[in-house]
Amino acid sequence: MVHLGPKPPQHRKGTFTDVPQELLTELKNLEELLTITPETLIKITDHFITELDKGLSKKGGNIPMIPGWVLDFPTGKETGDYLAIDLGGTNLRVVLVKLGGNRDFDTTQSKFALPKHMRTATSDELFDFIAECLKKFVDEEFPEGVSAPLPLGFTFSYPASQNSINEGVLQRWTKGFDIDGVEGKDVVPLLQASIEKVQVPIEVVALINDTTGTLVASMYTDSEAKMGLIFGTGCNGAYYDVVKDIPKLEGLIPDDIDPESPMAINCEYGAFDNEHLVLPRTKYDIQIDKESPRPGQQSFEKMISGYYLGEVLRLILLDLTLEKKLIFKNQDLSKLQTSFILDTSFPAKIEEDPFENLSDVADLFQNQLGIQTTSAERKIIRVLAEKIGERSSRLSICGIAAICKKRGYKSAHCAADGSVYNKYPGFKERAAQGLRDIFKWESKEDPIIIVPAEDGSGAGAAIIAALTQKRLKEGKSVGIKKN
Repeated sequence: MVHLGPKPPQHRKGTFTDVPQELLTELKNLEELLTITPETLIKITDHFITELDKGLSKKGGNIPMIPGWVLDFPTGKETGDYLAIDLGGTNLRVVLVKLGGNRDFDTTQSKFALPKHMRTATSDELFDFIAECLKKFVDEEFPEGVSAPLPLGFTFSYPASQNSINEGVLQRWTKGFDIDGVEGKDVVPLLQASIEKVQVPIEVVALINDTTGTLVASMYTDSEAKMGLIFGTGCNGAYYDVVKDIPKLEGLIPDDIDPESPMAINCEYGAFDNEHLVLPRTKYDIQIDKESPRPGQQSFEKMISGYYLGEVLRLILLDLTLEKKLIFKNQDLSKLQTSFILDTSFPAKIEEDPFENLSDVADLFQNQLGIQTTSAERKIIRVLAEKIGERSSRLSICGIAAICKKRGYKSAHCAADGSVYNKYPGFKERAAQGLRDIFKWESKEDPIIIVPAEDGSGAGAAIIAALTQKRLKEGKSVGIKKN
């Protein structure tokens, strides 16, 4: 069978004759432990579908399956000027998106650093700061003023409940924020009130999640796009379902929303298999979960996302050193014994080392951990890093395969963003092979492929604002029935 998609990387060449037999035996056991077979991928995918369905049910399940209240597909013909803002942990990003109407757009953006005190400021101080930044940006981009209020899409990457596209009630602050008077309140009118104080012509029309934004922005430029995905510090996916197929919305949908209407779903599927029924967790995964701030939560995320890959490697190396006494003899392990001292770049750099003697790996361990490594140890470390990266990428595609099977997609472009997708060596090739292993395609070309995503929190927020504004002008509903 010939595939035109990316091929998975092979183990680096090199002899293992200098590696002691006892260590080779242990390495073989670890390789088997970290290997995800095609049969395992299929089993996980089948269970994933049942959990997606549970999340849409009235009873609910581990995966939240949050309706995003984007009730139209982008056509690619949307035009006009739209603003988007993304309130992150350290910066506020303001973007002007000019939709060209031919599946194209141009963006101009500015970043405003959040003052250090802002995370614990008052509600008024936060939203007034955002409004002032918007005013500066609009005054610069439109020196002669604007003829009509600019519609704004607000990417709010904090847990918020939404009963419509133009509201978002903050459940709790994350990312170090702790601002009184916002939790339990709708953030849209809070921002709109601050915008009106500075007298800048802007209307907040949509509050979005960045993964839903990734889906919509990618669909605007690519008619084959069916999914928005994030593979980074965390993991998530978004896709369009159909209103009538979402039982938990039964009785809540206004009469003017067609039951056949599409509905964007923000899966939040990092919580897949919190019941631990199918994911092949190792003792290292169990330890990571047990020592995490929220044991029993985000089980899928803890096995595949960038935040945890270095920690899996660290725990395996400690096990080989302290329990098995096979490596790092007579070395200072104080740094290696520090939780999460190895970020995602650590295993990535190990895999990227081009030298036969793995001299970059030697430097990495010496400089970051104060550990001197032997040639045999470096070869073992290299294989472990490969297996951890391979396991992550192969498990990652189970969500993609499950959504494709659930929706009956025979072909799709799955638009992905995030540091692991963009930067981790071998991720794209290994993910492509994982999809082949699940679907057993006979065609020469892979019908379902992962492609680079468009900017979800910028262009995506703006396009969703455009779709929402059109609905509002037509007098259509953008949320659940009002009592």
